[in-house]
Amino acid sequence: MGRKWNNIKEKKASKDANTSRIYAKFGREIYVAARQGEPDPVSNQALKVVLERAKTYSVPKHIIDKAIEKAKGGGEESYDELRYEGFGPGGSMVIVDALTNNVNRTASDVRAAFGKNGGNMGVSGSVSYMFDATAVIGVEGKSEDDVLELLMEADVDARDILAEDDTVVVYAEPDQFHAVQEAFRTSGVTEFSVAELTMLAQNDIQLSAEDQAQFEKMIDAIEDLEDVRQVYHNVDLGE
Repeated sequence: MGRKWNNIKEKKASKDANTSRIYAKFGREIYVAARQGEPDPVSNQALKVVLERAKTYSVPKHIIDKAIEKAKGGGEESYDELRYEGFGPGGSMVIVDALTNNVNRTASDVRAAFGKNGGNMGVSGSVSYMFDATAVIGVEGKSEDDVLELLMEADVDARDILAEDDTVVVYAEPDQFHAVQEAFRTSGVTEFSVAELTMLAQNDIQLSAEDQAQFEKMIDAIEDLEDVRQVYHNVDLGE
């Protein structure tokens, strides 16, 4: 499962190069989550999850505060959460989560990003059955044994615990996301290298150099879309 974390790191690295774009997307996501309940992460679990992710991407506090204040002010913007599924070069599978105020525009844009780069859209369920919803939490400065012990003490279940580079990564059921984090916090951890609720492929594939180049071009085109929030796939991008 080690490749999974490498893929997440690759995604984070690519987004780090487009900070203004990713900050804008987080601003929208925080606003929507804050409007779904109380604009307070203590009582709004959806908002709490988004804010934890935002921290790992170093989203500035003023952007977070602005989005929450906008929600408190009763902003009139309305967004739909959508999921698209499709196929790319070499048998690759892709899931696209979007947040949009114009469903027709987003569907057209996502379809075009697939089609112009060797892929095609699938129907709902055509890809997602090959992925598992997963909480991924990573920390530095701990050993696998340390993490296993603290999770056992907190009575928290994990699917897997792996040391990858300088990070120990916990893979768990989505409903264990906050429990894993709290277990870490009780041991003195204050920052996470990754804190994601994601979709992980049950089996990763490797592409030829030609297919991978086209695949990465396709993923870049999809992620560049303003309405796209998250992209998941089954390709092992390597180190």
